[in-house]
Amino acid sequence: MNSKSLSLAELAALVRDLNASGTSVVAPVPTRSLCGADYRPITELNQATLNGALPRRSLKELFLPASEVLLRYRLKKNDVELLPVPTTFTPQVILGARPCDAAGVAVLDRVMGWDYRDELWFGRRAATTIVSLACPGFDGVCFCHAVGLNPDASLGSDVLLVPRGADAYWAMPVTDKGEALLARGTFADLVEPAEVTAFRKAAEEKVAKNLASLPSGFHTFMAQSFDHPEFKAIASRCHGCGACAAVCPTCHCFDIVDEPEGMEGGARRRNWDFCATCKFTVHASGHNPRATQNERFRQRVMHKFSIYPQRFDAVLCTGCGRCVRACPAGMDLPEVLGHLYAAQAAGGVS
Repeated sequence: MNSKSLSLAELAALVRDLNASGTSVVAPVPTRSLCGADYRPITELNQATLNGALPRRSLKELFLPASEVLLRYRLKKNDVELLPVPTTFTPQVILGARPCDAAGVAVLDRVMGWDYRDELWFGRRAATTIVSLACPGFDGVCFCHAVGLNPDASLGSDVLLVPRGADAYWAMPVTDKGEALLARGTFADLVEPAEVTAFRKAAEEKVAKNLASLPSGFHTFMAQSFDHPEFKAIASRCHGCGACAAVCPTCHCFDIVDEPEGMEGGARRRNWDFCATCKFTVHASGHNPRATQNERFRQRVMHKFSIYPQRFDAVLCTGCGRCVRACPAGMDLPEVLGHLYAAQAAGGVS
C-alpha cells in the first residue's frame, strides 16, 4: 500500500465525488455553541473544520445510536408478528475523525462481536470507511499515550491523514477499504516527508507529558484492589449524572425496552444507559448492589482498566479526555489514574 499526497483541493474534490456517487460523508462540523464541533454529514469540504478541537461527542453514536429500534412487533389475535429492521446501510465515509475516536470503534468491535454478533453495529461498520486525522495534542487532559495509543495511531482507521502545513496532507492507507478510497483519485505517491515525521513526534511528546503510561501489572493491581480506600477518596465529587459515559468513545452500556406504538403493536428499542446513575443496578426487589456513588464510580474505572482488559486484552479507554471536559464536578480521570499509579507503587492492595 503506497502512501499518497493530498492537497486541500483534491480532498474537496473527493468529498464531492463521494456525495455524487451516493456515499454519505461525515466530518467535524462547527456548532453554534461554545462546544466546538460535532460529527455531521457534509456535502462540501468547506463545511467541515478538520483542524479544530476534538468534537464534543465521539464516533460511537454513528455506530451505536443513543436510541434505536431493534425490531417491531404487531399483535394479532393469537400471535405476535415480529418485523425485523434493516441491517444493511448506505455507504459512508467519516472524514477527519481523531485517532482516539477511530480507536474507540475498533475497541468496541471486540465486545460487539464477542458472545453475540451485533448485526446493527457490524452492518454500519461494513458500510463505513474511517479517514482519521492525526492530532497535534489538544490540552492537558489528553492521555492517549498512557493507554497505548498516540496522536497518530492508526487503530480503527482505514486511512490516516497527517497535516503537511495548512493546505495538504500525507495519506497512509491502513486497510483495503482505505486503499480503495484513495484509488478514487489520481493522488501522487509520497514517502513520509520530514515535516510529517516531525509533526508526529512533536504530538507524541506533547501528549506523553500529561500522564505516564499505565504501569506494568496495573490491570492485575486493579483486580486485587476492589476495596482500596483510594476509590472512596477519588469518588467523593461524582454526581452520577452520566455525562462522562455519554461523550466517551468506548462506554457501551444500554437498556432494552418494549414500547407500544398504538394499540396493535410497538417497538423493541435499545437506549444508552450509564453505570454511574443510581438506578442502573436497582433490582426489582428494590435492592441495589451498588448503593453508593463511590461504588458506581469504582465500577466505571474497574470496567475500563481491569474487567475489560482481563477479557479482551485491551483497555476500554482511548485517552480522549472528553470525560474530564464534560464533567460538571471536575472529575479528572488522568488525576484519578495518577492516584492509583501511586497506590500501586506503594504496594497498596487492600
